[in-house]
Amino acid sequence: MSDPAYFQTLADYNRWANALLYGAVAQLSDHARKANRQGFFGSIHNTLNHILVGDRLWMSRFPGQAAYSYKLDDVPFEDFEDLAKARRAQDALIVAFVAAMDGSTLADTLTYTNTRGETFSMQRALILGHFFNHQTHHRGQAHHMLGTAGAEPPPLDLMYYLREKALA
Repeated sequence: MSDPAYFQTLADYNRWANALLYGAVAQLSDHARKANRQGFFGSIHNTLNHILVGDRLWMSRFPGQAAYSYKLDDVPFEDFEDLAKARRAQDALIVAFVAAMDGSTLADTLTYTNTRGETFSMQRALILGHFFNHQTHHRGQAHHMLGTAGAEPPPLDLMYYLREKALA
Protein backbone atom coordinates (compact mmCIF):
# COMPACT_ATOMS: atom_id res chain seq x y z
CA MET A 1 0.00 0.00 0.00
CA SER A 2 2.86 2.39 0.71
CA ASP A 3 5.03 1.54 -2.29
CA PRO A 4 6.48 4.79 -3.69
CA ALA A 5 7.05 3.21 -7.13
CA TYR A 6 3.33 2.46 -7.44
CA PHE A 7 2.37 6.07 -6.78
CA GLN A 8 5.15 7.31 -9.08
CA THR A 9 3.61 5.18 -11.82
CA LEU A 10 0.17 6.67 -11.10
CA ALA A 11 1.59 10.20 -11.20
CA ASP A 12 3.20 9.61 -14.58
CA TYR A 13 0.07 7.84 -15.85
CA ASN A 14 -1.98 10.85 -14.75
CA ARG A 15 0.28 13.18 -16.75
CA TRP A 16 0.09 10.88 -19.78
CA ALA A 17 -3.72 10.54 -19.64
CA ASN A 18 -4.21 14.28 -19.20
CA ALA A 19 -1.97 15.02 -22.19
CA LEU A 20 -3.99 12.65 -24.38
CA LEU A 21 -7.33 13.93 -23.15
CA TYR A 22 -6.36 17.59 -23.52
CA GLY A 23 -5.02 16.88 -27.00
CA ALA A 24 -8.38 15.47 -28.04
CA VAL A 25 -10.35 18.24 -26.33
CA ALA A 26 -8.19 20.86 -28.08
CA GLN A 27 -9.66 19.68 -31.39
CA LEU A 28 -13.11 20.90 -30.32
CA SER A 29 -14.36 24.44 -30.72
CA ASP A 30 -14.60 26.56 -27.61
CA HIS A 31 -18.38 26.38 -27.93
CA ALA A 32 -18.28 22.55 -28.01
CA ARG A 33 -15.95 22.43 -24.98
CA LYS A 34 -18.23 24.71 -22.98
CA ALA A 35 -21.58 23.28 -24.10
CA ASN A 36 -23.71 21.75 -21.35
CA ARG A 37 -23.45 18.00 -21.83
CA GLN A 38 -25.35 17.03 -18.69
CA GLY A 39 -22.15 16.12 -16.87
CA PHE A 40 -21.79 16.57 -13.13
CA PHE A 41 -20.02 19.88 -13.80
CA GLY A 42 -22.00 20.53 -16.98
CA SER A 43 -19.40 20.85 -19.67
CA ILE A 44 -16.09 19.33 -20.67
CA HIS A 45 -14.41 22.65 -19.86
CA ASN A 46 -15.91 22.86 -16.38
CA THR A 47 -15.06 19.22 -15.67
CA LEU A 48 -11.42 19.79 -16.62
CA ASN A 49 -11.36 22.86 -14.37
CA HIS A 50 -12.82 20.78 -11.53
CA ILE A 51 -10.07 18.17 -11.86
CA LEU A 52 -7.46 20.94 -11.67
CA VAL A 53 -9.19 22.55 -8.68
CA GLY A 54 -9.27 19.17 -6.90
CA ASP A 55 -5.59 18.63 -7.63
CA ARG A 56 -4.69 22.06 -6.30
CA LEU A 57 -6.76 21.55 -3.17
CA TRP A 58 -5.07 18.23 -2.39
CA MET A 59 -1.60 19.42 -3.31
CA SER A 60 -2.00 22.28 -0.85
CA ARG A 61 -3.18 19.85 1.85
CA PHE A 62 -0.42 17.27 1.44
CA PRO A 63 2.27 19.36 3.15
CA GLY A 64 -0.16 19.89 6.02
CA GLN A 65 -0.99 23.46 5.01
CA ALA A 66 -4.37 25.11 4.73
CA ALA A 67 -6.00 24.28 1.41
CA TYR A 68 -6.57 26.76 -1.38
CA SER A 69 -9.89 28.49 -0.93
CA TYR A 70 -11.45 27.04 -4.08
CA LYS A 71 -14.97 25.75 -4.27
CA LEU A 72 -15.25 22.45 -6.12
CA ASP A 73 -17.24 23.97 -8.98
CA ASP A 74 -14.95 26.99 -9.46
CA VAL A 75 -13.73 27.67 -12.98
CA PRO A 76 -10.37 29.42 -12.52
CA PHE A 77 -9.61 29.22 -16.25
CA GLU A 78 -12.13 30.38 -18.86
CA ASP A 79 -9.56 30.16 -21.65
CA PHE A 80 -8.76 26.60 -22.73
CA GLU A 81 -5.12 27.33 -23.58
CA ASP A 82 -4.58 28.82 -20.13
CA LEU A 83 -6.29 25.79 -18.58
CA ALA A 84 -4.10 23.41 -20.60
CA LYS A 85 -0.95 25.28 -19.57
CA ALA A 86 -2.01 25.16 -15.90
CA ARG A 87 -2.76 21.42 -16.26
CA ARG A 88 0.72 20.70 -17.64
CA ALA A 89 2.32 22.70 -14.84
CA GLN A 90 0.20 20.95 -12.20
CA ASP A 91 1.06 17.54 -13.61
CA ALA A 92 4.77 18.37 -13.45
CA LEU A 93 4.35 19.41 -9.80
CA ILE A 94 2.48 16.18 -9.01
CA VAL A 95 5.16 14.01 -10.63
CA ALA A 96 7.94 15.82 -8.74
CA PHE A 97 6.01 15.74 -5.46
CA VAL A 98 5.34 12.01 -5.66
CA ALA A 99 8.92 11.27 -6.76
CA ALA A 100 10.14 12.80 -3.50
CA MET A 101 7.94 10.54 -1.33
CA ASP A 102 9.28 7.48 0.43
CA GLY A 103 7.51 4.62 2.18
CA SER A 104 7.57 6.28 5.58
CA THR A 105 6.02 9.47 4.19
CA LEU A 106 3.27 7.43 2.55
CA ALA A 107 2.64 5.59 5.82
CA ASP A 108 2.33 8.84 7.80
CA THR A 109 -1.03 10.22 8.85
CA LEU A 110 -2.24 13.44 7.26
CA THR A 111 -4.81 15.65 8.95
CA TYR A 112 -6.73 17.92 6.60
CA THR A 113 -9.87 20.03 6.48
CA ASN A 114 -12.29 19.52 3.59
CA THR A 115 -14.19 22.23 1.73
CA ARG A 116 -17.07 22.00 4.23
CA GLY A 117 -14.74 22.73 7.16
CA GLU A 118 -14.68 19.14 8.46
CA THR A 119 -11.35 17.80 9.72
CA PHE A 120 -10.17 14.27 8.98
CA SER A 121 -7.01 12.21 9.54
CA MET A 122 -5.94 9.36 7.29
CA GLN A 123 -2.84 7.59 6.03
CA ARG A 124 -1.17 9.58 3.23
CA ALA A 125 -1.08 6.56 0.93
CA LEU A 126 -4.86 6.20 1.16
CA ILE A 127 -5.37 9.89 0.48
CA LEU A 128 -2.97 9.74 -2.45
CA GLY A 129 -4.93 6.77 -3.79
CA HIS A 130 -8.09 8.88 -3.57
CA PHE A 131 -6.27 11.78 -5.25
CA PHE A 132 -5.47 9.69 -8.32
CA ASN A 133 -8.85 7.94 -8.31
CA HIS A 134 -10.60 11.33 -8.27
CA GLN A 135 -8.72 12.36 -11.40
CA THR A 136 -9.57 9.10 -13.17
CA HIS A 137 -13.24 9.37 -12.20
CA HIS A 138 -13.69 12.87 -13.61
CA ARG A 139 -11.39 12.26 -16.59
CA GLY A 140 -13.80 9.45 -17.45
CA GLN A 141 -16.70 11.90 -17.35
CA ALA A 142 -14.84 14.31 -19.65
CA HIS A 143 -13.91 11.37 -21.88
CA HIS A 144 -17.58 10.42 -22.22
CA MET A 145 -18.61 14.02 -22.97
CA LEU A 146 -15.88 14.19 -25.60
CA GLY A 147 -17.64 11.37 -27.42
CA THR A 148 -21.00 13.15 -27.15
CA ALA A 149 -19.34 16.17 -28.78
CA GLY A 150 -18.60 14.02 -31.84
CA ALA A 151 -14.89 13.60 -31.19
CA GLU A 152 -12.98 10.34 -30.92
CA PRO A 153 -12.01 9.89 -27.26
CA PRO A 154 -8.49 8.46 -26.91
CA PRO A 155 -7.97 5.24 -24.94
CA LEU A 156 -6.97 6.29 -21.42
CA ASP A 157 -6.98 3.01 -19.51
CA LEU A 158 -4.01 2.47 -17.23
CA MET A 159 -3.20 -0.71 -19.14
CA TYR A 160 -2.63 1.29 -22.35
CA TYR A 161 -0.16 3.46 -20.49
CA LEU A 162 1.61 0.45 -18.97
CA ARG A 163 1.91 -1.24 -22.35
CA GLU A 164 3.15 1.94 -24.01
CA LYS A 165 5.75 2.36 -21.29
CA ALA A 166 6.50 -1.40 -21.39
CA LEU A 167 5.68 -1.72 -17.70
CA ALA A 168 3.01 -4.41 -18.02
